[in-house]
Amino acid sequence: MTKKNLHRQNVVACVWDFDKTLIPGYMQTPIFKAYDIDEEAFWKEVNALPEIYAQRGTRVSYDTIYLNHLLSFVKNGCLKGLTNERLRELGKELVFYSGLPDFFERLKGITVSRPEYKKHNITLEHYIISTGLAEMIKGSSIAPYVDGIFGCEFIEAPLPPNYSRQDELPLHMEFEISQIGTIVDNTIKTRYIFEINKGSNKNSTIDVNASMSRVDRRIPIDRMIYTADGPSDVPVFSVVKSNGGKAYAVFNPDSEAEFAQNDALLHAGRIHAYGPADYTEKSTTSKWLRMHVRQICDNIVTECEEALHANVSKAPRHLHEDDEPKAEAARDAPQKELF
Repeated sequence: MTKKNLHRQNVVACVWDFDKTLIPGYMQTPIFKAYDIDEEAFWKEVNALPEIYAQRGTRVSYDTIYLNHLLSFVKNGCLKGLTNERLRELGKELVFYSGLPDFFERLKGITVSRPEYKKHNITLEHYIISTGLAEMIKGSSIAPYVDGIFGCEFIEAPLPPNYSRQDELPLHMEFEISQIGTIVDNTIKTRYIFEINKGSNKNSTIDVNASMSRVDRRIPIDRMIYTADGPSDVPVFSVVKSNGGKAYAVFNPDSEAEFAQNDALLHAGRIHAYGPADYTEKSTTSKWLRMHVRQICDNIVTECEEALHANVSKAPRHLHEDDEPKAEAARDAPQKELF
């Protein structure tokens, strides 16, 4: 029996970091403004926490210790009443770099810009993988243009001990964020690359750790472009680039320090190219990303056409008069022994 491939593999994936990639700063800013919290002091405390806890003999994640500090602010009343719904509302206040979110739609439009792309039903999907807060991204203006969001998530009103033995749970519950549900740090980000790659984000029966050949993966990594802002994204840059995908870094056009960071990444071989976080039509970043989306689409067309020619034999046809001499010559030719 002929083995059928799991997926058609006609999808291009643009995968995005969020903070300083799609927006100029950090997404938590609207939270601090809404609750009148000193943002600079908050991040200064967060940056000091790993060393403080290390002195107590406890290791913490540099990427996600801020989540615990946010919860401390909730528990102590500084962020009282902060819920997932409130996070989504605050996400509406996020201001994106120039050209967004329209640029996401323009990239998708490339897949229907040529007849050969339409013939093979090529599509493009956008994914955001962030160490930030998923609920704020879901509430932002870019959410309708995105096919999947992976970020940190909180639990409200966690279930009490022995809840499975209780017929009725207490009616009075504090509906505010109180526990961490999902953590995404800069290493865990690579897991979500493989979820997109294998299709487990679309089909929960596919385990992200399952062994799969390239032909069975929904979106091969060489059909991905990962865009992020800097050194913290090196783990994902490395996974994408080493598997044939494209790695692109962006910098705030007003920051020479970010420009220098990206230049260092390029010279270290971590990325393919870099450019300003400007997604307007004529920007170099916009042109580079459009060009490489088209190249991936062209590669899909080539692969599909080659597979078609390799797997479909020519149909039999009637002989015409012009074919008769060839047929006679074939009959008269000395026959080789078969064995």
